[in-house]
Amino acid sequence: MLSVILIDDEPKAIKSLEWEIDNFCENVQIDAAFTSPIKAMNYLKNHQPDCVFLDIEMPEMDGFEFLDHFHQRNFNVVFITAYTHYAITAIKENALDYLLKPIDSDDLVETIEKLKIHKSSQDDLEKSLRSNSIDRIAIPVDGKLVFLTANEIIYCESDGNYCKINLVDGKPLFVSKKLKDIQNLLPASSFYRVHNSYIVNLKKVREYLKTDGYVILENRKEIPVSRNKKSAFLDKI
Repeated sequence: MLSVILIDDEPKAIKSLEWEIDNFCENVQIDAAFTSPIKAMNYLKNHQPDCVFLDIEMPEMDGFEFLDHFHQRNFNVVFITAYTHYAITAIKENALDYLLKPIDSDDLVETIEKLKIHKSSQDDLEKSLRSNSIDRIAIPVDGKLVFLTANEIIYCESDGNYCKINLVDGKPLFVSKKLKDIQNLLPASSFYRVHNSYIVNLKKVREYLKTDGYVILENRKEIPVSRNKKSAFLDKI
C-alpha cells in the first residue's frame, strides 16, 4: 500500500485530487490532506508517508520553501500546479514527478505507478544490501545506506519520528526512522532498549547505578533505565 498526503491551499483542488486517487488509483492510501503547509510540516514530524503531493503557489509559503524545511527528506515529492514554468525548478528539487492542474487521470495513474516502482526498488535494494552485510549494520540516512559495525555505535536516541545515532567518533547520524525501526536493524546480542527513548550498546556500558536507575556509557553519557527494563537489562549485561 502506497501512503500519501496532499497539500494545497485550495480545498476544491484537494477534493478533486482525492476523488481522482480514490477512483483511478489502486492500493493508494491518503493519510491526510492539508490546506496549510505549516500544519503539514508539523504532521510530517511524526509521520512517514511514501509521497507528498505538493502545490507550489500557496499564501503561507510556496512548495519550494516548504521543502527547504526538510534537510533530510524521507518522502517522495510530486508537485501539482497550474503553471508550466515551474517544471525546471521542480526537477532541481528532485521531485519524482510534476502534475499540471487540472490533473489528467492518465497522468496521475502514471505518476502513481512511478511511485510504486520506486518504493519497491528501494525496499528490494535495502533488503539485498542488508542480507549481504553479515558483519555490518546498514543504516538508511538521507537517501543512502551508511554501513557501520556494532562497535562504532554507542547509543541511539529517539526524537519523535527521527532517531539520533551517537557514534564513538562523536559525529552523530540523524535518521528519519522511529527508534523501533532502528532497533530492528541492530543485533539483539549487542544492543538493548533500556528506555522508550534509548537503545544502548551493552559493550559500551561502564557503570550501572541501581539506586538511581541509569547507566553511564564510555563517553560519560548518562542514560535512564526504565523500571520494567531493569531485570532484563541486568540479565543482558
